[in-house]
Amino acid sequence: MPEVFVLIPGRTSRQGTSINEGKDSPEYRDEVGTLIMSPEDMARLGIPEGGRVRLSTRQGQIELPCKTARKGELQAGVLFMAYGPWSSRLMGGDTHGTGMPDSKAFDVELEKMS
Repeated sequence: MPEVFVLIPGRTSRQGTSINEGKDSPEYRDEVGTLIMSPEDMARLGIPEGGRVRLSTRQGQIELPCKTARKGELQAGVLFMAYGPWSSRLMGGDTHGTGMPDSKAFDVELEKMS
């Protein structure tokens, strides 16, 4: 059964350096295609390092591997992933008159893949 988490997409320093090799490089794809999760949530849900999950919103869904956040980096219930094609599939297009779609702190459903 899916659980609701708050996803915070953002930029990472590794994403910035690996883009020099191009968006098709394995390093860049790895950086933007990996979910970071708190150690507490990973343990509670029984998700191993590199285990796959499905994230869903009304806009779409993606499947990707998980990586454990460093201790104190993320609180339980909060997820992080680098901006990229996968995070964009979860964002809505409504800009609420600002010109920018919601891209920070939105709810996602997370389901552990077997």
